[in-house]
Amino acid sequence: MYRSGTVMAWNVFRFCTALKGLGSIMILLVLGVVGITYYAVVLTNYGPSLFSGGGILDALIALVVLVLFHCLLVMLLWSYFSVVFTDPGSVPPNWKPDLDEERGDSDPLTTSEFGASPADPANPRVRFCKKCNLLKPPRCHHCSVCGRCILKMDHHCVWVVNCVGALNYKYFLLFLFYTFLETTLVTLSLLPQFIAFFSDGEIPGTPGTLATTFLAFVFNLAFALSVLGFLIMHISLVAGNTTTIEAYEKKTTPKWRYDLGRKRNFEQVFGLDKHYWFIPAYSEEDLRRIPALHGLEYPSKPELESQEF
Repeated sequence: MYRSGTVMAWNVFRFCTALKGLGSIMILLVLGVVGITYYAVVLTNYGPSLFSGGGILDALIALVVLVLFHCLLVMLLWSYFSVVFTDPGSVPPNWKPDLDEERGDSDPLTTSEFGASPADPANPRVRFCKKCNLLKPPRCHHCSVCGRCILKMDHHCVWVVNCVGALNYKYFLLFLFYTFLETTLVTLSLLPQFIAFFSDGEIPGTPGTLATTFLAFVFNLAFALSVLGFLIMHISLVAGNTTTIEAYEKKTTPKWRYDLGRKRNFEQVFGLDKHYWFIPAYSEEDLRRIPALHGLEYPSKPELESQEF
């Protein structure tokens, strides 16, 4: 029995390692869908409509669609590559917990996987990663795909070939947000052409352009529906100041120590500067005033009255 369990763990580890190669394919898939969508919306349908002389109303609609499409596309790609190329957060060398953290309440996420540090076996708050052989800060988890501990790890996303953690979680949320807006816009703008496929009238265009329009509509509709579900889930996680891993492990306990209220929870991810809320970046002031954005220090409920940003 023990031997089979060891083999299973080894197979799972190899599967996690293989996800790195799959992630590279996913990036190409994302860029491929973007390319097909761009060809269908800009080059096949609304680009020609803007200069076809078919009427002022048609040209105005085409202009609005093209402007919104390009603006959302820029924000989508900016957010996407920010997630891909931003380190989610690694444990600093020789990191040790502060005395206040050591005296805090026991962490409800402490399980058999997270043994106590050999230096302080009596303290359940000080966690130790047996794979990295390092102390683990609060809300830090080991990623088997990346092979290291990630600060405030949410999950490993194969679509971005990266972990989603403290330093790029906001960028991931913005990627979901702009992807939903962009795919919804494309779905609505290509809906008349999609309906025309099932009509008896003659449809202008070559078989290639018609097939591209059809594929773009189907892909964007599927992405819009699936991303909407993820977006709703992560909005609820941000509102409770938790992550996907924590939501699973703490079993939705009402006494979550990091729940500061919806407004403060939002600021723990997006910062205080409203000018930066919808772009994948932080102001220098927020980075200085909010330690949680760095992934190491987190205010908790008992400390609300004494904690100031």
